[in-house]
Amino acid sequence: MRFKLDENLRVELLDDLRAAGHEADGLRDEGLIGAPDDVVLDLVRREHRVLLTLDKGIADVRAYPPGTHAGIVLFRPPAAGRGATPPVRAASPGNALRAGADRGDYW
Repeated sequence: MRFKLDENLRVELLDDLRAAGHEADGLRDEGLIGAPDDVVLDLVRREHRVLLTLDKGIADVRAYPPGTHAGIVLFRPPAAGRGATPPVRAASPGNALRAGADRGDYW
């Protein structure tokens, strides 16, 4: 899969995703820190990437309805901040993703 990491997630997730066999890059690498949501969504649409984010606004299905982009994954960890997001691990030989499931946090 192709992923775009929002600025509010820890950059180590890029390495985790790549190690699981996915194509991943981040908004930080592209100098888009603080870019408006519509600019970010236009970019992920053009690149056919799934956006990973902590931003509830950009994950608002009323503003950005399903089917108008490849997908948005909104992480809602029990603690706040970039460091609260668990690593992404390969869950199966088929590279299905699992985030923090070993702790029971997410599936």
